[in-house]
Amino acid sequence: MIRIMFGAILGLLVAYPALLAVVLAVSHTPVLAFAAGVLLWPRITRTVRGWAR
Repeated sequence: MIRIMFGAILGLLVAYPALLAVVLAVSHTPVLAFAAGVLLWPRITRTVRGWAR
C-alpha cells in the first residue's frame, strides 16, 4: 500500500515538473528520507519480525 502511494506521488511529480520544483525548494531532506523509508520498508519489517521470534 505504501509503495502504491509513493508511486502515485512520484507520478504526480513527474507529470507536473513545477510541483517537483516546489517540493525540492521547500525541503528535499524529508522527501529523500521518505523515499529511503519506502525502499527500505521490506528490510525493516523483516528485521523487526526477526526480533519477535
